[in-house]
Amino acid sequence: MSLLSALLPLLAVYRAGIAAILRQLGRRRRCHPPAAFPTQNGKVAIVTGGAKGIGYQTAKHLARLGMHVIIAGNIESEGQEAVRKIKEETLTGKGHCKRAGLEFLYCDLASMKSIRQFVQQFRAKNCPLHVLVNNAGVMLVPERKTEDGFEEHFGLNYLGHFLLTNLLLDTLKQSGTHSHNARIVTVSSATHYVGKLHLNDLQSRCLYSPHGAYAQSKLALVLFTYRLQHLLTANGSHVTANVVDPGVVNTELYKHVFWVVKVAIWMTAWLFLKVYLFLFHDEGYIEMGNPVKGSINEDYSTNIHFDFEDIECPGNPSLQHF
Repeated sequence: MSLLSALLPLLAVYRAGIAAILRQLGRRRRCHPPAAFPTQNGKVAIVTGGAKGIGYQTAKHLARLGMHVIIAGNIESEGQEAVRKIKEETLTGKGHCKRAGLEFLYCDLASMKSIRQFVQQFRAKNCPLHVLVNNAGVMLVPERKTEDGFEEHFGLNYLGHFLLTNLLLDTLKQSGTHSHNARIVTVSSATHYVGKLHLNDLQSRCLYSPHGAYAQSKLALVLFTYRLQHLLTANGSHVTANVVDPGVVNTELYKHVFWVVKVAIWMTAWLFLKVYLFLFHDEGYIEMGNPVKGSINEDYSTNIHFDFEDIECPGNPSLQHF
């Protein structure tokens, strides 16, 4: 791998990050106070990666609105601790509802087997699903593979949520109504603007760059969401698919960035600790942070579509069908 090939994705990702920070600073000057949302009693939500960071804040906010929230994560102790803390804060803090249900279910998004087991556990509860927040992810990790042999950024960030969403789609369709659509919210990143989808090398075997692999996985999420929304609309389903850029938020996701960047984030953390969650709009959409709109060519996004038949499945032919 040439030095230039390694530097280009790195520079592109950090350029996108700086642009996101500048946009946030501009919006901060004219931000409005968070809206008061109606209670959501009886609704059910799943939040992947809900034990920490944005996922934790999202799960807590939904619980305060009265939703039954299922935190999906791959570390049992962290998940149970998050459940305990949210229950404690919801019961003692100010919120719309203080009787929300909250639970943790194990789900390793780097394992197709674990995802299927999670969905089986959820289906056994015989409950509806009104909101699915695809939040979990990894960022700039060293080159390594998932249990199924996929490059980790692509396998966990994209394929894991792709499979989870498809396995839960029927339940979401059954739960949505004409007046209240079910919602899928997928967390992408501003780095999707600089991402390149290498269809001949999705697993980054020929040229691995953690920055390029991360940006590619986030672009794939945007493309998938555009295509999914197109299909949902064509079928008249009462489900909306949304993809969002949360901006720069001071979470553990940044543990693999350069130390200089870590220092900069730490020094300016007070600017980014506040996450405004715009969850329930009159239009029936769910948003968190910055909705991604017009970020990719519409024709390209709706004509490309990902099925497991189109993706290499190293050592696991069962991925061909879901």
